[in-house]
Amino acid sequence: MKTLYKFILKSYVGPFVMTFFIAMFVFFMMFIFKYIDDFVGKGIDASILAELFFYFSLTTIPMALPLAILLSSLMTFGNLGEHFELTAMKSSGLSLQKVMSPLIATTLCLSIAAFYFSNNILPYTNLKAGSLLYDVRESKPALLFKEGVFNNSIQGFSIRVDKKEKDGKTLGDIMIYDHRDMKGNTTVLSAKWGRMEETADKMFLVLSLKDGVSYKEMNDNPKDIQTRPLVRDKFEERVIRFDLSEFKMNRTNEDLFKSNYQMMTLAQLNVAADSLTLKNEIRKNNFGKHLNNSYYSKSTKFIAQMDSNKIEAKSKDYFVNLSKAQKLNIIEAATNMVRNAKAAAEGMDTDIMSEEYSIFRCNVEWHRKFTLSIACLVLFFIGAPLGAIIRKGGLGMPVVVSVVFFISFHILSITGEKLAKEGEVLPYQGMWMATAILLPIGIFLTIKATSDSTLFDMNAYIDPVKKLFTRKKSVQ
Repeated sequence: MKTLYKFILKSYVGPFVMTFFIAMFVFFMMFIFKYIDDFVGKGIDASILAELFFYFSLTTIPMALPLAILLSSLMTFGNLGEHFELTAMKSSGLSLQKVMSPLIATTLCLSIAAFYFSNNILPYTNLKAGSLLYDVRESKPALLFKEGVFNNSIQGFSIRVDKKEKDGKTLGDIMIYDHRDMKGNTTVLSAKWGRMEETADKMFLVLSLKDGVSYKEMNDNPKDIQTRPLVRDKFEERVIRFDLSEFKMNRTNEDLFKSNYQMMTLAQLNVAADSLTLKNEIRKNNFGKHLNNSYYSKSTKFIAQMDSNKIEAKSKDYFVNLSKAQKLNIIEAATNMVRNAKAAAEGMDTDIMSEEYSIFRCNVEWHRKFTLSIACLVLFFIGAPLGAIIRKGGLGMPVVVSVVFFISFHILSITGEKLAKEGEVLPYQGMWMATAILLPIGIFLTIKATSDSTLFDMNAYIDPVKKLFTRKKSVQ
């Protein structure tokens, strides 16, 4: 029996490893295509990109692992069925559940590992990937001079280069507008050619200008505004240093991203949900007191003022006996108090609903920690019986069937998550909707595979129809 289990595990490990890394690569390429515009042209160091890609490759595991389990289990049992090895095992008295038992234990271990990854490693990975991606997207594009185009990337300067040699450093016909004084185009430098180089620490760009002229309009004195004197200065060589520190990517403090629920563990999510719930309850209780103290007391004081005018406030006809001016004052004061109370209630309702949505999102992430593990088990009990029924190995039919089931699972998961975040359904209902729908399918397929059902044999559906028509003809 141990030899048989080793054979089944050996048949499973190869397809699982292959499909797992293929799935990771596919999901990783989707990330690259989504954010490619944020990487190109910014001169980001290869080490930073490598770090970013590494963290985002880890974030693809929750998507890649269930797909790999589904596809590899389907391929394994499809290969066993195609080569009649599964038939031989059943002929020797082994049930399908017995044959599946080593892979069930393996999938259970993978599910436990998936839960540990989702609860402990994934929040840290999301934090690193999210903060680094933010810094990359916020960084300025690399300084690049194009022929005949003004470059305004360096703050306070507008630079145009008519010619650029192949070495990328020698420039011809250079024109520089200096706007640092914020007085318009009053200072202009022009040079026939020059050379640009970065310092060793890449903090400054050194531009050496040759054979040039500088023009500057003098407007320091009030008289200069009328006369507009111009100073022209020829030079054989002039060196200008531009500060490139603004082009360097700055790292944001990661503590600013830790409030995101995707970057929390189960314990942190529990604390966050309890804090939000308590905060909402306190806000609701305080609002009633605030409304009573702010508006009811004001109305009481106003009526008391009316009482001072010898008018019986408790009388039913006291409003009728008031003068027209007093009536207008009361109506205006009451209208203002009602309007303010309504605005305060609407603002409070908006704040409470915002907190409710935050609680929904927090609970969604709490349930997500478990759905990954259970999804691995559910998809295994879909893939393994399907492989035993289809009896086709390789990457042909198994890939098609796996993709169909995985897309269905993914669509159901996204739909349930969206409904849960919007408060249309309870968080546990939305997050477990895909599992609740696919679990009966897995049980049904397991039962059919155990009884050697011809579920996908078209003749099993066509033959009864043929027999029905044959009987009708014989009766006629």
